[in-house]
Amino acid sequence: MPTNDLNGMPFQLKFVRAAQAKFRVLIESSISFPEQGWEAVLWHNGSEDGTWVALPLAEVDQKSEGAPLAITSQGRPKVYRRYFTGEISKSNAKSTSVEFTLKFRTNASAAWKWVNDQSNLSNGELFFQSNRLPKALHDCFGNFSPSFDVQGLKSEVSDTSLWSLTLPIPAAGKESVFLNESLGTPLDFTRWFALIRIWSPWLAPRHGKTNFEINEDAILCSFLRRDGVHLVLLAVSGLEDILTVFKHDGKGGILVSSRNDGIHAGKAQLIAAVGRTFETANAACMYQARKLVSGPGSLSKGLQEALDEPVDEEARTRWMENWYDGLTYCTWNGLGQDLNEQKIYNALDTLDKNNIKITNLIIDDNWQSLDNPGKGQFERRWTDFEANKEGFPNGLAYTVTTIRDNHPSIQHVAVWHAILGYWGGVSPDGNIAKKYKTKVVSRSQGHETFMPPAIITVVDADDAQRMYNDFYQFLMSCRIDSVKTDAQFFLDLLENAEDRRRFIGAYQDAWTISSLRYFSVKAISCMSQTPQILFHTQLPTSKPRLMVRNSDDFFPEIPTSHPWHIFMNAYNSLFTQHLNILPDWDMFQTSHEYSSFHAAGRCVSGGPIYFTDEPGKHDVDLIHQMSGENVQGKTVILRPSNIGSTIASGVYTAYEEERLLKVGTYHGSKGVGSGILGIFNVVQKPISEFVMLTEFPGLEDGMEYLVRAHTTGEISKPMSKNDNLPCVSLELQTKSWEILSTFPIHRISMRTSDESKSQDVKVSVLGLLGKMTGAAAILGSELNVEQNGRLHLSTRLKALGVLGIYISGLSGKSIKDDFLITILGSTIPVHTVSKSTISENILQVDVERAWKEMGLNSGWQNEVAVEVFMA
Repeated sequence: MPTNDLNGMPFQLKFVRAAQAKFRVLIESSISFPEQGWEAVLWHNGSEDGTWVALPLAEVDQKSEGAPLAITSQGRPKVYRRYFTGEISKSNAKSTSVEFTLKFRTNASAAWKWVNDQSNLSNGELFFQSNRLPKALHDCFGNFSPSFDVQGLKSEVSDTSLWSLTLPIPAAGKESVFLNESLGTPLDFTRWFALIRIWSPWLAPRHGKTNFEINEDAILCSFLRRDGVHLVLLAVSGLEDILTVFKHDGKGGILVSSRNDGIHAGKAQLIAAVGRTFETANAACMYQARKLVSGPGSLSKGLQEALDEPVDEEARTRWMENWYDGLTYCTWNGLGQDLNEQKIYNALDTLDKNNIKITNLIIDDNWQSLDNPGKGQFERRWTDFEANKEGFPNGLAYTVTTIRDNHPSIQHVAVWHAILGYWGGVSPDGNIAKKYKTKVVSRSQGHETFMPPAIITVVDADDAQRMYNDFYQFLMSCRIDSVKTDAQFFLDLLENAEDRRRFIGAYQDAWTISSLRYFSVKAISCMSQTPQILFHTQLPTSKPRLMVRNSDDFFPEIPTSHPWHIFMNAYNSLFTQHLNILPDWDMFQTSHEYSSFHAAGRCVSGGPIYFTDEPGKHDVDLIHQMSGENVQGKTVILRPSNIGSTIASGVYTAYEEERLLKVGTYHGSKGVGSGILGIFNVVQKPISEFVMLTEFPGLEDGMEYLVRAHTTGEISKPMSKNDNLPCVSLELQTKSWEILSTFPIHRISMRTSDESKSQDVKVSVLGLLGKMTGAAAILGSELNVEQNGRLHLSTRLKALGVLGIYISGLSGKSIKDDFLITILGSTIPVHTVSKSTISENILQVDVERAWKEMGLNSGWQNEVAVEVFMA
C-alpha cells in the first residue's frame, strides 16, 4: 500500500489458494496539490517463460463500488485516495513462486517511481498453493531419521494428514536418562514459527525465514512450505515422566531432545501434521495430544474422586460467571510488596469513590506469615497458614470479612501463594514444617536473580494432598473462595530425577483436587507453562476450565516490554487456545502510557481482565470501555466467546518485521456472530495496512457484514468476503491500536405504505457502542416481521449501555412516529433513543439510562431484553 509519505509496508509473503491472485493498491496524495491522474503498474515474473512483465492496474470506480473505510491518525492532513486492482492467473505463472514489485507515477508524462527505491523494500513474493498434501511424513524432510517409529493416524480435522512419532528412551536410575536424536531437515520451506521456553515458566514466539535455528527449547514448530502446505510438529511431555522438546542441530535440522525421569523405559512422543492452513494442522496435532494425555489411567484416584463428588451446578455456573467475567482488582503493582490490610481498605475505598465496582479481588504476594524478615522474597519461607501479624493484626478472616461487609459488589476474594508455599519454600522451624512431612530438595542452576536458594525445604510429595486440604479449608474458613497459585515452574527446577518424578504429578494433582473441591477451580495457575504441566494439567478436558497466565509479567516501568507483551500473548494463544484453560494476559494499570494498548489486548484476548492501579490513579473512561454494569448492578467484562490469537496471515510474521499485529477472535454462534480484530502497532514508527474482510475469524461466504471501528465509531458500507476492495484502510501511529468488529446484516422484506409493494430493509445489531468489544454484550437477537407489518427486533444483552442498531433507510424514519421500544414490557422514554451523529443509519438506544430512569427490576435474571418495533 504505497502512500504519499511512503510509511506503509506494501509487500508481504502471500499464499493464494485460488486460481488468481488479486492485488489491491492504494495511492494517497495531499489535497494541498492538484489531484493527479495517477497510474500504477505491477511488475512481476509470473509469465510463462519467467521473464519480468508489466501488469497495468485498473483504477477502481469508487462511485460505483464504494471505498474502504479509511481510519487515519488524528490530525493527519487530508489526502486524495485512489485504489487500483489487478490479477495474476496461476495458469500463466512459471512456477508456484512469483516475485513482484510496484511502480507508479503522477500522470502519463511523468517518470515512473519504484516502490522498492522509495521505501527501501525488497521484492514481494507470491506462492500459489498446491492442491496436494504430502503423502508421507518423510517427504517433508531431508535425511529423515529411521530411529523414529512413524505411524499414520486418522485426523479429526478435515484436509490434514497426521502422524505419531515415538522414540524409545531407557529407564532412569539415580540420574535422568537423556536422549538427543536428529529428526531431519525440513524441506523447501520459506518461513518457520516456533513456541519456545523463554525460560522455565514461560513460552514465547520465535520466527525465521531460511535456516531453522532456535537458541531455546521449543515445544511446537511450524514450517510454511513453498507449496503452501504447513508442517506442524508438537513435542508431548508429561507422560511416563518424560520431557521432550525440540532443538536445532546447527545445520538447519531439528533435534529431538528427551529426558526420562521414570524408573521404567518409555517413549518420547511427537505428533506431526500437514494441512493447507496453520490452524488445521495445529488443531490436528493438539486434538491428538489430548487423546494421548486423556487415555485410561490418566487421572489419579484422588482426582477422579474429586471430579465425581456431587456439586450444585447452578451455583457453580453462577460463581464461574462472576469469576470469568467479573472485573478484577489485584494488589501486586498497585499496592506493592509491603502489603497490609489498611492499604487494601484504602485502595477499595478509592475505587468506590471513583464509582469503580469490582467483582473480584486478588490479594497478591506478601500477606503470608514468613520467616527471615527484612530479606528478599526469594530468601523468605512460609511458616503458618495465618496471615502475618504485622500487616494483618486481626487475622485473615477479619480482613476478608471487613472487605466483604464494606464492599458488597465484591463476589470473590482470592489470595496468592506459591505452589510450594512461598518462593523460598517452607521454614524448617515453622508450624507447617512441624505438622507435615518435609524434604530438603535442590534446584537446578540458572536465572539466579529470580530463584530461591539452591537448597530449600518443602512439604514432601507424600504429604502435599493433606497440606493442601488443610490450607484450603483454612482459607475457606476466612471467607476466601479462590486462589492464585504462582511459581509452579519450581517443580520443573528440582534437580534430582527422583524428586521431579515424585513431586511434579503429586503437587499438580494435590493442587487441582483441592482447588476443585474447595473453590470449584476458581483458581489462577501462574508461571506454569512448563511442558509437563501444560500437558498433564492444562490440556485434558476432564475437569472444569482453569484460568492460566498466558505469558511473562506486565512490567510497568519497562517501555519496550509493552508491545512485546501483547505480541507474545497473541502468539502463545495459538497453542494455549487448544488447552482446557482461559488464557490470562496478566494485570495492567489503567493510568499508564500504554494503558489503552493493554486494555484493548485484554478485551480481544477472550480471557479475564484485571487491573492493578495505584489508589486514585484510574482511567475511569477506559474501565468503562472494557466493562459494563449488568441488571444486577455487577460490573462485567465483555469477553468474546472465543479465545483471541494471532490471525492466520500473521502466524509467520516476526516481531522485528514492520507489520501490524492482528489478533482475531469471534463472539456468538456460527453465522450470526461477530468476527473481531484487535490491531496493534508494535513497531516504533507509523504503519499503514489494508484490512481484508477475509481476515476476520468466523465470517461466512455469501453474507453481508458491516465493519465498525471502536475508536472513531465509523462503519463501513455493507461488504461481503468476495468484494473487490479491502473493508478498511488503516493507519496507526506508535503505541496505537484499533478494534474492528464485524456485524452480520440481515435482510428482511417489509410492506410499504402502498401495501401492494414491499421493500428490503437491512438490519444489523451492533452491540453496545463505546465498548471495545461491544459485540460481546450480545447474547442473542431475533428479527421478524409481524402480521401487522411491523419489524420486530428482539435483542438480549449481557450488560447495560447504549445499544446500536444499523437500519437501512433510517434517515427517513421518525423515532417518535415510527418506533416503539420496550424493556420488560414497558415503553422506554423517547429521549433515550436517538440517531447517531456519525452514521445516519444507526439507531442508538440508551438502555442503561432507560433502565435506571424507569426503576426496572429483572428479578433473578442477569440479562436485559430490548424489543424494537418499527413501522
